[in-house]
Amino acid sequence: MRIKSEEIVSVLKKEMDGYRSDLVMEDVGTVLEVGDGIARIYGLQKAMSGEMLEFANGTFGLALNLEENSIGAVILGDYLTIKEGDSVRLTRKVIGVPCGEPIIGRVVNALGLPIDNLGPIKTDHFRTVESIAPGIAQRQPVNVPLQTGIKAVDTMIPIGRGQRELIIGDRGTGKTAIAVDTILNQKDTGVICVYVAIGQKASTTAGVVEKLKTAGALDYTIVVVATAADPAPLQYIAPYSGCAMAEYFMYEEGKDTLCVYDDLTKQAQAYRQLSLLLRRPPGREAYPGDVFYLHSRLLERSARLNDIKDEKGNVVRKRGSLTALPIIETQEGEVSAYIPTNVISITDGQIYLEPDLFFKGIRPAINVGISVSRVGGNAQIKAMKQVAGSLRLDLAQYWELEAFAQLGTELDPATQSKIDRGKRMVELLKQGQYVPMTVEDQIIVMFAGTKGHLDSVPLDRIAEYEQKLLKYVRETHSEIPKAIREEKTISEDTSKRLISVLADFASSFLGGAAPDPRAAKAAHA
Repeated sequence: MRIKSEEIVSVLKKEMDGYRSDLVMEDVGTVLEVGDGIARIYGLQKAMSGEMLEFANGTFGLALNLEENSIGAVILGDYLTIKEGDSVRLTRKVIGVPCGEPIIGRVVNALGLPIDNLGPIKTDHFRTVESIAPGIAQRQPVNVPLQTGIKAVDTMIPIGRGQRELIIGDRGTGKTAIAVDTILNQKDTGVICVYVAIGQKASTTAGVVEKLKTAGALDYTIVVVATAADPAPLQYIAPYSGCAMAEYFMYEEGKDTLCVYDDLTKQAQAYRQLSLLLRRPPGREAYPGDVFYLHSRLLERSARLNDIKDEKGNVVRKRGSLTALPIIETQEGEVSAYIPTNVISITDGQIYLEPDLFFKGIRPAINVGISVSRVGGNAQIKAMKQVAGSLRLDLAQYWELEAFAQLGTELDPATQSKIDRGKRMVELLKQGQYVPMTVEDQIIVMFAGTKGHLDSVPLDRIAEYEQKLLKYVRETHSEIPKAIREEKTISEDTSKRLISVLADFASSFLGGAAPDPRAAKAAHA
């Protein structure tokens, strides 16, 4: 078969018409020195702060120090194969992570790459790791509760959607347990959770992931991991990556989200390591001067956003909230140290876990004197306020009176009854790990405690009383928890019913046996 010359000419003309002589220019620099995950690079005068750099071996870096003759960059990966004289190019992109529905239920590293052996994450949505926090005009008040399922927290230190509540305490006092219980309690609430593990042992993080998986919580949770074995740059950016993943759901899908940063002490230490290697001058306790900004620019991104409306006031686009639970580890209860005071001043309250209470068997070991929620009753339903309004004050008085009673002074009957009531309330607030309670169950047991129905119950039977009471109410008087759940208040009618039920239950319980649900049901009918 012979090809005609006209055909050859037409093909050549077509190719010539499509030819573009655009010049592709790339900024390329040279590595001057490298070590400990830090590279000093010459020749990238147009680099932006926070820009992604690509090294000759395919590893990415992050431009942090922009100096007159060179730039200092942190290497996000294997730096052992990078050597002096290697080329580095600008990518013209700031660091970002994949977002969206496909990432839910996955375990990823600080760059959003999967590490759970479940294959690649297929998504078209990306967000930059660093972004500006929403302004005041974009926010609305924090007045919708985010139930943790933990009695001591929901009654005395309530958390609202969009709030930043610090969990602080020494190592091994149950900080992670509170955060994980809160994630477990978000089942069927529509809240998307992000758990960021920073500088933890890989085995510890694996245990948390396994617990979430067993409880079915991984169906609405993203786990971002930067273990102690990962380079300091990955531990530094991990919280921002987790926050960006949560922000996607808040801004784009109008969902409520919860972000746990476990823990920011390790992030500050990783940032100090990077800063000292980049020769940034250390200040107080050898931390660089901008370490406050490290945490403030992360936690300020938490908010409850206004919906976007048109001129007529109709909602065009719904927007959600981002609640932050940062964790800080103290040394010997030193809450006045540099990093703890920084984060306390940024957040809207703190839950302080005290080692002495923990070792006494009071768990969660929450110190009600130091712990506070600056949102307060705004983040509680009316029914909870009705039963727990004075609980904080009563417990604070109890601890004072107990210290006084230890002096051996003879107490008047009124003081003794306050101490006895306080002991029972402390016992009632104890709660096991991984057993979050519904808000209506909490209200029922708190009603029993604060109204004096526990005063005649022996201390060592409080836990048994609570367990059997809730079972009794659910099986024979299910209309009571239903009314509390739907009305969000304890009406006069509900209060009367509850008092009657508690009286019936107490007489049977103290008589030596729990009441028979079938008999009670028949009597009620």
